[in-house]
Amino acid sequence: MNQDLAGRTVAIAGAAGGLGPTVARRLADAGARLALTDVDQSRLDAVAAELPGEHDARVVDLLDEQATRAWAESLGEVDAVAHLVGGWRGGQPIDKASLDDWRLLHDLLIRTLQHTSHAFAPALKASDHGRFVLISAAAAQKPTSTNAAYAAAKAAAEAWTLALADELGEHGATANIVVINAILTPQMRAENPDKEYRSFTSAEDIAEAIAYLLSDATAKMNGKRLALHP
Repeated sequence: MNQDLAGRTVAIAGAAGGLGPTVARRLADAGARLALTDVDQSRLDAVAAELPGEHDARVVDLLDEQATRAWAESLGEVDAVAHLVGGWRGGQPIDKASLDDWRLLHDLLIRTLQHTSHAFAPALKASDHGRFVLISAAAAQKPTSTNAAYAAAKAAAEAWTLALADELGEHGATANIVVINAILTPQMRAENPDKEYRSFTSAEDIAEAIAYLLSDATAKMNGKRLALHP
């Protein structure tokens, strides 16, 4: 068992999604104490039940700034945050796409990030190992006409995270971005074992990248995009 994160507390937003359980397992195996949140308590409990050690798992409405702050404050000292909250809408050209897609993605990909960073920035600044990691998409840097809302929301989330990096850097903490095309989850692999998924990045590889960015090895790596896609 790797114990590089032993004694550290890591908050994971979106812990019960497609990527969350794999990341939680990797960080727990590294010795971290986890604070897990998502929108469904039963799914969170299922994730926590599969992890070694004792971990906090509770539903928090990340669209509610005060609730997010209350969550962060209740945890006390927190060393790192992994923001895994995701969502996708798209497939229509700009003149046909509903702006409801933008409103949904703005909430999921931007507002949850803003509230989480507001809530945890003081703890990350105070920690000797303060780390923040965002999962983003290659579309943010190369948008297409049928993916405009998603690409724009991801680009805004990246800009926010890079601004956070600028602030955290003054306190010896970091914020970095893992960039992918799409996630290959263990469930997807089990359901389609013969499919190649050439443009996808495995959840396991993403979890390794997050563990690396939370480690002491990346103390000087701040405001960077780590590309894990073709």
